[in-house]
Amino acid sequence: MSESKPLDPLEVRRDFPIFSTSGTESSPLIYLDSGASAQKPQVVIDRESEVYERFYANAYRGVYRFGNLIDEAIEDSRATVCDFIGAASADEIVFTSGTTMSINLVAQGWGRKFLKPGDEILLNPLEHHANIVPWQMAAQATGAVIRWMSLTDSGCLDLDRLDDVLTPRTRIVPVTGMSNVLGTLPPIREIAARAHAVGALVMVDGAQSVPHGPVHVRDDQIDFLTFSGHKLYGPSAIGVLYGRQDLLEAMDPAFGGGHMIDQVTMEGSTWAAPPARFEAGTLPIAQAIGLKTAIDYVRPFGWEAIHAHDRALLAAAHQELSIIPGVRILGPDVSRKGAIVSFVVEGAAAQDVAMLLDRKGICVRHGHHCAMPLHSLLGIAASVRASFGIYNTLDDVTALAEGLRYVRKRLRLDAAD
Repeated sequence: MSESKPLDPLEVRRDFPIFSTSGTESSPLIYLDSGASAQKPQVVIDRESEVYERFYANAYRGVYRFGNLIDEAIEDSRATVCDFIGAASADEIVFTSGTTMSINLVAQGWGRKFLKPGDEILLNPLEHHANIVPWQMAAQATGAVIRWMSLTDSGCLDLDRLDDVLTPRTRIVPVTGMSNVLGTLPPIREIAARAHAVGALVMVDGAQSVPHGPVHVRDDQIDFLTFSGHKLYGPSAIGVLYGRQDLLEAMDPAFGGGHMIDQVTMEGSTWAAPPARFEAGTLPIAQAIGLKTAIDYVRPFGWEAIHAHDRALLAAAHQELSIIPGVRILGPDVSRKGAIVSFVVEGAAAQDVAMLLDRKGICVRHGHHCAMPLHSLLGIAASVRASFGIYNTLDDVTALAEGLRYVRKRLRLDAAD
């Protein structure tokens, strides 16, 4: 973790035009939904615009000047992602539309080819639907069986009981790097080591975790890693699938079309080498190039400073929200979670809470957060989620607490206490 000066969110906010155009000095925008999608710094917006304004062309199609510039910029972005996550080669980096597509590529390209009847896929209740449904589909197609890890009462994976479900029949363990509801941080290195000991692969859904902490796929023994650009202060419609070179080479493509082929004849087709094999059709060109700009923007802050900033916001949120009557914070304590605080307000529907907070300029998410099995396990239909980014301040946390007191007053919950 690199040495860095403390992160100053007020200074950071100056880099994000939405905070100067969508709020006022007396009523600033309080954006607490970075877990759904982060705001974009001006440099990312400018880079996307530059591509369209100055040298746009299709990728890997032309040898003219614009075509070469696009190809070089995309490959430069691929190399940046490779270095960012500690991959061995840029050929291990596949560009996709986002985390969901990346997971589906693994479930289809690897799962449907290598899973057999009786093989086991080990999931857990923390997972986003995007890391459940593709595996259910793969299991249905191959005859594989899904097994489930259990959770502790605090919302962490119960690793004391892992050996009950992790067996020599386990072929892959898809696991989140950070729960998008509880903020829980599973111990990825331990899970990977134990999975590899029984011959299983590990695929990490890094959609929430990658923007908040370092990842090194080789040191962490991660076989597949997925994440999205839009949660990393980058463009939407661009994601990453990292796969070990040998795994990608053994996989079948999930989509067919241009660019991903070696030869096409009337009798059949052969595939290009990875990563092209998995990039059928036209890539999200400006978005792939903008992803490099987003990574280059975030890295100088340093993971130590980002981590300290997250800890301060989390500690303040737990302290301020826990003293509000009727507010119940979900999940583990601050030491075992990332920059997410989900909660319920007793006697209030999550949607009503979110709508009333919006009247105060506070943006939060409500609902089941694409994690219905987890909410069912928790015995609730929905929750409210506040998720933090590098531009959030302690004043934002205070505003959230004050907003919840306003919610209780408007819904007359104080009178019911």
